[in-house]
Amino acid sequence: MQSGTRFTHFGALTVAVAAVGIATFGALALFGARGTGAVPAAQAAGASARVDGDSVTLTDAQARQIKVGPVLEHDFVPRHETEGFVDFDQDRSVQVFSPWAGRIARVLARAGDDVRQGQWLFTIESPDLVSAEQSLIAAAGVLKLTTQALERAREMFESQSIAQKDLDQAVSDQQTAQGNLDAARAAVRIFGKTEAEMDQIIASRSTAAELRIASPIAGRVTARNAAPGLLVQPGNAPAPFMVADISTMWMIASVAEDELPYIRLGEPVEATLAAFPGRTFEGRVGNIGASVDPNTHRVTVRSEIRDPGHELRPQMLGTFVIRTGAPVRSPALPLDAVVREGDGTMEAFVTADGRRFVRRPLKLGMQRDGLDQVLAGVTTGERVATENALFLANELARQTP
Repeated sequence: MQSGTRFTHFGALTVAVAAVGIATFGALALFGARGTGAVPAAQAAGASARVDGDSVTLTDAQARQIKVGPVLEHDFVPRHETEGFVDFDQDRSVQVFSPWAGRIARVLARAGDDVRQGQWLFTIESPDLVSAEQSLIAAAGVLKLTTQALERAREMFESQSIAQKDLDQAVSDQQTAQGNLDAARAAVRIFGKTEAEMDQIIASRSTAAELRIASPIAGRVTARNAAPGLLVQPGNAPAPFMVADISTMWMIASVAEDELPYIRLGEPVEATLAAFPGRTFEGRVGNIGASVDPNTHRVTVRSEIRDPGHELRPQMLGTFVIRTGAPVRSPALPLDAVVREGDGTMEAFVTADGRRFVRRPLKLGMQRDGLDQVLAGVTTGERVATENALFLANELARQTP
């Protein structure tokens, strides 16, 4: 029994020792695996970076984690950025009304159609035109009769068959008829009829009640309210048709009143729209509002944007960038080279040897193309930390009492 007990104790002890050995080996293996890996830059630097005032000196291993580059120069363009929307160029857009009262007989164009100047859009049937044409036919007939009567009167007067007063009366009748015909022609001419068309009416002695309404400009039909049978009156809204030249569109933006001194007529404008990501539409400032909105204290600025592809649509929203001055060449830093502190201050880290970095306060201006304009703090050609500059700032903050 004792030997069995010792054997049991010995077996248990053996298992325990083996378990400890396995655990120890595993721990050593795990330690060895982690020890062979790269130490994070922040941990390595935190263990050995040396801080002296506004400078921090790194070891060679730490310095390899910091990317260094020179301060370059860049052309910064002063500009104002605001939100706005697209609209038709109202100077190139017309409402097409009928100059005469009547009912629409035919509609010859649809919304979205591109039309030429002078192309017919719709026709109307006008009772007034019929009346004027009837008067024209009658006046032409009277003139023909009075002209024939005058010729006979002259022949008879030459043969002394009638008195002078009878000839004078015939002349007067013919002249009156001519005047009436001229007046009738003028009345029909108001309806847009040509001389040839009036001659045809007289020759055929038939009236044509249909009037054709043409587009006064070339462009696109942007709205159509016309329908056969609809009664129209001159100038009564809505207009049967609206036509716009859409090769140029308006971009309408709202600008704060304190920025007006920097915006001038003719300044270049760039517009980007959500509907066309990555695209830029160019134009120029065409109008600056004459009054300030009393509620928002903003002024409407209108730009004319070229759109030869006819892609823009009214009420599209976009961002408009208005150039407000000539390009300014200045020292520039990448955005990652600038450390922005919580109190609003900004700084960069300048180095001569790539190991010792000195904090330099900055005064910045515009931000363009991923670069900050430097107004003060560093000069062109100086070498600065362009990546991981925030690590240097953290080291200074951590080790400074």
